[in-house]
Amino acid sequence: MGDHTHGWAAAPGAAERARSVLAAAWSCTVTAEGTREDLVGAHTVTEDGRVLLDAPEDGALLAAVIRGPRQEPSAVLEFADVAPVPVRDRVRSRVWLAGRFSAEGGRLALRPTRVVLRRPSGALTVGADEFAAAAPDPLAGAEARLLTHLADCHADAVDRLTRLVDPARLQGAVRVRPLAVDRHGLTLRIEHARTDSDVRLPFHAPADAVSRLTERMHVLLSQAAAASCPRPLQRQRADGDG
Repeated sequence: MGDHTHGWAAAPGAAERARSVLAAAWSCTVTAEGTREDLVGAHTVTEDGRVLLDAPEDGALLAAVIRGPRQEPSAVLEFADVAPVPVRDRVRSRVWLAGRFSAEGGRLALRPTRVVLRRPSGALTVGADEFAAAAPDPLAGAEARLLTHLADCHADAVDRLTRLVDPARLQGAVRVRPLAVDRHGLTLRIEHARTDSDVRLPFHAPADAVSRLTERMHVLLSQAAAASCPRPLQRQRADGDG
């Protein structure tokens, strides 16, 4: 590969990742008092990490909580982090929050006492205080739009970025798609016939706002243009087209 280097190799911590999942998720599954219910567009997260739920008045969840023997029943909330771009195994991670419900302004409020983040690499327990103090990644709310635009309108740019990937990782690859982006870098999903793997391309400096992402991507593309390594994926496409 070319002699390119990255001066910034940080990645989001577990607490930040968990907060980012909650910030971007549109739905969650709630288990409480023996009932399980899927809620869509019903949750918000406060700055200190409390989750507020607008439970349907005629739903099983609210009825179970109201009629439960305890005024503050225990509950578990599950959030799925789904890749916005179609890839294999689109669930990138899951977050479980355990705690007790309380009433707050006509809504159910849960202050997590236990947080678990599960990723393909394994599960991590996040401290409740650490979760409360963390903030979501500044790109979390815009990630779906950004990745979809990159995949649909700039597939050529994704292809050029494969110059930054170890050629061995690309041998036999059939498709490369943008999987995730955060302020620290872009992750690509490399799909082979039966397997897939992910590679992270770190930015040279964090993109602490959406407005800074364009410059960070331009730097990556410039580094890719300077790389002298041929791309096995491109050669494979050319052979297939021939």
